[in-house]
Amino acid sequence: MKLKKLAHLIALMGAVSPALAQNIQTSGPIQRVEITGSSIKRIAKEGALPLEIISAKQIEAQGIVSAEQLIATLNINGNGSDNLASNADVTSGAQRGNNGASSANLRGQGADSTLVLLNGRRIATHGMKGSAVDLNSIPMAAVDRVEVLKDGASAIYGTDAIGGVINFILKKNYKGLEAQGFVDVTEAGGSEIGRASLTGGWGDLQTDGWNVLATFSHRENKALRGDQRDFVNTFQPDRGVSVDTRGSPHANVFATTVGPSLLSRTGTGPTIPGGGTTTYNGISILDLPGGAGCNSIDGQGPYDEKLWNSAGAAYGCAWDTGRAAVLQQPVKSSNALARATFQRGDHQFFVEAVGSNVEVAKRFSPNQISPGATTFPVSSWYPSTGAAYNNVYNALVKVFPSISANYGLPIAYRWRCMECGNREIVTESKAARLLVGADGPVNLFGRTFDYRVGASRAFSESESTLGTGYNYTVALANALGTGKINPFLLPGQTQSQEALDLIKSTSAEGVVMYGGRTTLTQVDGALSGELFNLPAGTVMGAVGFDLRREGYEFNGDRRAAAARPVILNAPFDDPNALDGVHRDIKAVYAELLIPVIKNLDVTLAIRRDHYSGIGATTNPKVSFRYQPIPQLLFRGSYNEGFRAPSFNQLYNGVTESPYAGKDLVDPAKCPTGLVDATKPGCESITPTIFTGGKSDLGPETAKQGTVGIVIEPFTWFSANADIWEIRKQNTIDSFSTATMVANYNLFSERFGRDASGNIFGIDQRWVNAGERTTRGLELGARFNGKFSTGAIWTAGIDGSRLLEKKSRATTNAEFGPSEVGRFTFTGDLGLKWKHTAYVTYKYGDWSGLFQNIYRSGYDDQVLPGVANGLVKPTNYNPKVDAYSIYNLTASYTGFKNLTLTAGVKNIFDEDPPFAITYDSNTGAGSSWEPRVADPRGRSFSLQVTYKFF
Repeated sequence: MKLKKLAHLIALMGAVSPALAQNIQTSGPIQRVEITGSSIKRIAKEGALPLEIISAKQIEAQGIVSAEQLIATLNINGNGSDNLASNADVTSGAQRGNNGASSANLRGQGADSTLVLLNGRRIATHGMKGSAVDLNSIPMAAVDRVEVLKDGASAIYGTDAIGGVINFILKKNYKGLEAQGFVDVTEAGGSEIGRASLTGGWGDLQTDGWNVLATFSHRENKALRGDQRDFVNTFQPDRGVSVDTRGSPHANVFATTVGPSLLSRTGTGPTIPGGGTTTYNGISILDLPGGAGCNSIDGQGPYDEKLWNSAGAAYGCAWDTGRAAVLQQPVKSSNALARATFQRGDHQFFVEAVGSNVEVAKRFSPNQISPGATTFPVSSWYPSTGAAYNNVYNALVKVFPSISANYGLPIAYRWRCMECGNREIVTESKAARLLVGADGPVNLFGRTFDYRVGASRAFSESESTLGTGYNYTVALANALGTGKINPFLLPGQTQSQEALDLIKSTSAEGVVMYGGRTTLTQVDGALSGELFNLPAGTVMGAVGFDLRREGYEFNGDRRAAAARPVILNAPFDDPNALDGVHRDIKAVYAELLIPVIKNLDVTLAIRRDHYSGIGATTNPKVSFRYQPIPQLLFRGSYNEGFRAPSFNQLYNGVTESPYAGKDLVDPAKCPTGLVDATKPGCESITPTIFTGGKSDLGPETAKQGTVGIVIEPFTWFSANADIWEIRKQNTIDSFSTATMVANYNLFSERFGRDASGNIFGIDQRWVNAGERTTRGLELGARFNGKFSTGAIWTAGIDGSRLLEKKSRATTNAEFGPSEVGRFTFTGDLGLKWKHTAYVTYKYGDWSGLFQNIYRSGYDDQVLPGVANGLVKPTNYNPKVDAYSIYNLTASYTGFKNLTLTAGVKNIFDEDPPFAITYDSNTGAGSSWEPRVADPRGRSFSLQVTYKFF
């Protein structure tokens, strides 16, 4: 413990950004370059906007080999459901169908409000949903640096740039041949990471007039299963969490209205003689008096009827679905880049091709079998001829003697089909972009200007295929009805070979579930340069145009319409099928940099976009940079932005999903809003949830501002502080059921009721609705020095403080409570404070990095039984602890042409803090938060780089 505290103090002594960002250093003749966030070529240090620049060496020093890993270290990035770990289980609503994608989420504004560029230009969004760029498609082995603009930029780039811009800039004019190998192995096993890459460059632009660059890399991330980590345990009722599913490996017996069964002829479960009026359902013979106990089967535990406020479930067994899901999805990624550049005088012409192939396997709990008129009718229930029938009957009748009259009727049950295997959805995504362009000087009106033109064609296509764990419903029902498959196996028993063959014969493995494709065709150009002189300096300007066509198609089930047998719980999403839609975007923009007085520059920018089918929008931006003395800089900006609705938000069909959770009540009948079966009107409800698109959606709009200060009083110290605020209006939202219930007065027309006044459905389709305000403070400091030995050291910290995060469902409603430091099921988790601190040391051929990554705690989720006071867990803590890990790497360059980098991540093997993320509606989640923590634990990395010439 003392060692941890000491390490924490050392890490906090100094400071800069998570990726050790630094200003661009210039040497030799000063050249003007185009930086992210502006179209005017200028000296890099002249910018007025908060820009973080991360070099390839800084990325490698942290043992980072993928864009997803890099983005996760950025404090400015939100904590949303944008990484593969957050989408590894059953999903619903807006998260549904986002298979295989990993996205950025700057300032917590969402993946679709963060613009990702490659060499300053757009690439196609992920083919599955078409709303955000897949980070797995970025060729990280070819990246020279990454520029992160921490400000809105719709006035320069158009849609998507509300949260900010991430620009991956690739190597240029590279000469040599370099091979690199990387491996990262966890101490506890699972989730190994490996990458191999080869980069070659030939020719010199200055001497030869040409350069050719080619890069290929292959990366593999192995799966990390939930049962490989002890902190994944959803059976912790003493801390306020337990599993709400009685689909367990040893089946629970149910009474159902589908038909008469052993437990009940009417659908109402039996009572216990002398035990009151409580009717019991979902009963496991393991949990009855004298039974072997739910824990006798691996992964099972007793169902906590108090925590879930369901007294009739007292004799049920539950199963930990969280342990079955992968914590890290396995990924195989291949990326390639080829670029040829030609120099003719001061002009450069280039052709560039990038491509990627990414395969991601989503794996989670086996399917559960439940009675249903259209899925598993009476004929599929366990018959009296089954080998386990009498054993189940004898155990039940001892406690519930009234069922003796039902002997011979089949047993209705809920069962987790372990022999079917974990459900798996394999998504393969292919993406590419071909770009041709030119840039250089041109003389106009007696002045020299810089031009830049380009034309590109990009696509991303994805296809999801069913793996194990999916079975044809009718075939499986018929197989179960034979009684040869035993859902009531006792500890130590296994299915017969005949039963296993029956199950295998119903497998739907290999069926292509659906696929999507996005395309992007773009022609753009810009002209920038000096316009005229003022007393304070030269006025510079830029004008440009951007013409794009964006396309999207989603094919749904590819099987012939007449040959589509139903596959149990396979999320085909056929209502979303689109033959192909597209829209055209025409945009012009202008930018002006004005030196108002000495050391005060003001930049004005404006852009007008026209979207076919949506309309036109004009977005301005103004920024300033004031440096009264060399050691002090003030900066700020105001800009307006927009985000056009994605294709799936416009055109998705309506999907119906039954709500299975036990945390909803009818808000018109239950004044407390809390589930409490003892209070009339406060019983839990399970309505059908309707999700989908709306063709009349308009764009989101935003207004935002930033004001900051940078000081450098000494050569060995600098610091910065920037406060920012984003106000989004007409937000495109699909509100959660909890939000709609809490704001019933605003959404009452979206609650469908039957003739008796009971809720049968809730409409959660996308709408332009309310407003969202986010405010934050970004702080940074940096120290550097030199020892008498000549060794160089730096220390720094980069922190992000979320000051406000609130929203309202409609513009007429009051703002809801602050969302800072409070659990939410989906979307961005608003952590109050995040920082990354580091110390570096370099002496001769040796260099090292010691780093601390910190994420603050927050208010945890509260399950129904705790919320209504029915149960008070003995070890309950309403707060989730902070998450803090330390990393250490060292590099050695003493061997000719060889660089070795070794590291230890999560030195103290810190587990993710306990957090209640279990979702009773989907059965996903467990006891840790994938939006915040890394589940891998301590790992050891080694990177070897060899340069042949």
